[in-house]
Amino acid sequence: MPAGTAPPVRHAVALAAMDPIEELAAELRQSIGRVVRAARRETDALPATHAATLGFLRREGPMTIADLARRRGVKHQGQSRTVGELADLGYVERTVSEVDRRVSVIRISPAGQQALQQDVDARTDWLAAGIREELDDEERAVLARLPELFERVARRAD
Repeated sequence: MPAGTAPPVRHAVALAAMDPIEELAAELRQSIGRVVRAARRETDALPATHAATLGFLRREGPMTIADLARRRGVKHQGQSRTVGELADLGYVERTVSEVDRRVSVIRISPAGQQALQQDVDARTDWLAAGIREELDDEERAVLARLPELFERVARRAD
């Protein structure tokens, strides 16, 4: 280890130094991340880059490749390649921008909507099965409150 470099902090030590709210936030972030990753790993048919691009187009509407790249935090070249792959699959459509005829506007196609929805539905089914099989009625009642609570926390970003 180079001089002046602190040794890596172990997870338990880091949690011990946190106040109870920070500890709860860290544990929630980790467990939510594990659930999301497991659901995607077990169910998704679309590659992550395709799902992310289609998701942005579905939520935010048509946009340019530059806008998609900026929103996803990727390079224009990589986003252009992803859009090309999606176009080859028939999942997106390109139209000429009304503002600048040199620019293409990308929109999700009906086939793209369907492919994305299949992944979303499969994740929902996977999570529902886990809730049915792993949680009792009391635990399900606790879980039922979480969507509203998480929405309140998420509104801070709006």
